[in-house]
Order: sequence, then C-alpha cells, then structure tokens
Amino acid sequence: MARTMHRRPVVRIDLDGTAGPRRRPDDLAAEEPLEIRLRKEPLAVTMRTPGQDIDLAMGFLLSEGVIRTASDVVTAQLCAGTDTPNTYNVVDVVLGSHVPPPVTDPSRNFYTTSSCGVCGKASIDAVRTRSPFDVAADESGVEARTLAELPDKLRAAQRTFDRTGGLHAAGLFTADGELVVLREDVGRHNAVDKVVGWAVREDRLPLTGHVLLVSGRASFELTQKAWMAGIPLLAAVSAPSTLAAELADEAGMTLVGFLRGRSMNVYTGSQRVTV
Repeated sequence: MARTMHRRPVVRIDLDGTAGPRRRPDDLAAEEPLEIRLRKEPLAVTMRTPGQDIDLAMGFLLSEGVIRTASDVVTAQLCAGTDTPNTYNVVDVVLGSHVPPPVTDPSRNFYTTSSCGVCGKASIDAVRTRSPFDVAADESGVEARTLAELPDKLRAAQRTFDRTGGLHAAGLFTADGELVVLREDVGRHNAVDKVVGWAVREDRLPLTGHVLLVSGRASFELTQKAWMAGIPLLAAVSAPSTLAAELADEAGMTLVGFLRGRSMNVYTGSQRVTV
C-alpha cells in the first residue's frame, strides 16, 4: 500500500477511559496533487490518494468528453514532475491525431479538490457533457435484495479504509451482485474516475447491465461520470442532490440513494429495481 497512507504520531485522548492522554501511531490516508497533462501541457490538477493514477487520468478524460475509447490514447505515463525527491505526481497523456484537443477557457476550470469536485466549473451548462451511450435503452434490472447486500460487500473490500477510516470507495458490480472492481480515494469523484478508467483500459465500455455503488452521496458529477461510462444504475449509501436526480432522469438512469440495511430510495428509473 505504498503512499496510500502515512503513519504519524498522535496524542490519543479518551474522556470515557481511565487512562490519561497517550501517544500512539495513527495511519492517515494520503492526499497529494496529481497533474494531468496532454502532450506535456497542463490540463487539470486534482487532489487524490496515490495509486491507479493512469486509470484516474483515463477516467477523468472520458467523463469530460475528451476521449471515448482507449484507442483515443496513444500513451499515458507517470512522469517525474519537478518534485524532489521524485513523487511521480504527473500523468502525461498523448492523444491520437484524430482526437480534437479539449477546449479550455476561463469559464471551464479543470481544477478540482478531493472534496468538492465540480465546484470549480462555472456553470451547469459547462459540465453537462453528453454521453455517447444510450443508457435509457439498457433494460437490465437488479433485485432490491441484491442491492441491499452491496454496501457490506463494498465495505468488506476496502483495505485502506480499515487502516485509515478516511477514504471514499466506488465499486462496480454486476446485476447479480458480483464485485468487478473497487477503488478507494480521498475524493469520491477520483474513486469513480479510477473505476471508469479501468473499464476504459480493459475495453469494457459501455458498462451495460452494471451497478456503480459509491460510499458517500450521489452528486451531479458522479451521475455524469456514470452516464459517460454507460452505467444504467448508480447507487449511493447517502443522499443524492437535486441535480443528480435531474441528470439521472434526463439520461434514463436509475438512481438509488440511502442504500442502508434493507431499505433504499429509488429516485429515478424504478423499473430496473425489482422487489
């Protein structure tokens, strides 16, 4: 788990215990900047947990509509950057000659943080990227009983969370509840990008008949990323936002929130959830 977490000493205070304050080591989830470049030109910076950085970059480029398939990318490699010692916090991507470069301007700022995601974008119109996949035509369904089991499966697979308690998770499941891939990150949008980027590299898009489960809330941005990957059902253990529900409805996606225990709220696309 190199660099996914760091250990530092803390003073532990337990007001309900009999012992006084004591020093002990604690594991913290790593958070470092990652710069995504296109042909050595800076495109985006995100605060993330190191690991699966190529997948993160590929997922980000797909969700922003820069690429559509792995064949759009000639090379994607970690670079040294300017840090000393070397931290490899730069991914340089070379697009194929057939791929138009992204249009960047002051109204479309690609800087993101681990907490807020799209808050750097100037307007909803600037981020409403259209998916090449017709998610509404995906007639696959999933049993509510299967959905109810997914949070426990996600939690059981979170290795780094067990040590730090400080990471979000995104898990891709089949409609039968089989975990396909899981990624962790301090940013929920980064965790989703790592899942989507993995699917891009594995040439598995669109992700027809799959379920994406996120450990936090369902935001507009996460709904957009799921749509861009062709995922018909997005589920979250917490609440969705109004814009997430509106976008899911527009896309023909199923959006499930408050997936906890044996209950859930189905906000859109309820025809895919069978009881």
